[in-house]
Amino acid sequence: MSRLDSMLRRLTAQRDGLNWAAQQIADMPGEVLDMGLGNGRTYDHLREILPDRRIRVMDRVLQCHPSCTPPEADFLMGEAEPMLERLAAEGAPIVLAHYDFGMGIKADDVAEAARLSPLIARVMVPGGLIISGQPLVGFTPIAAPDSIPPERYLFYRA
Repeated sequence: MSRLDSMLRRLTAQRDGLNWAAQQIADMPGEVLDMGLGNGRTYDHLREILPDRRIRVMDRVLQCHPSCTPPEADFLMGEAEPMLERLAAEGAPIVLAHYDFGMGIKADDVAEAARLSPLIARVMVPGGLIISGQPLVGFTPIAAPDSIPPERYLFYRA
């Protein structure tokens, strides 16, 4: 599979997974957390499908497209550990989280996801959903929507 086809498959899985997750949490109170703002495409999509939810976003730096800049109060800039600890201290009730941290070196990305998993767990509402491009630990894996190839994107319940 070409890198372009692989990227398209990943982005389609991400979109379909987020759309599915938004439906699943419709009756649950809480906020959304997007871990890894990047260019802001995912954040922009979350704003569109969850217009009435507070969406917190974190990343090391703010370098997204200008149209996708989150409000200052909702952008947590810095390393993930202190930002997740800050959210936990605030008691942020995260009902849906999207995990998209990574530098593209699979072994390092998997290790980082495992290391951050306990901190993510501290901010999640029981029964909340985590959609992730990397395997997380300590959460209950759940089946992906049928439109998503197995292991292309990962789904967990807190």
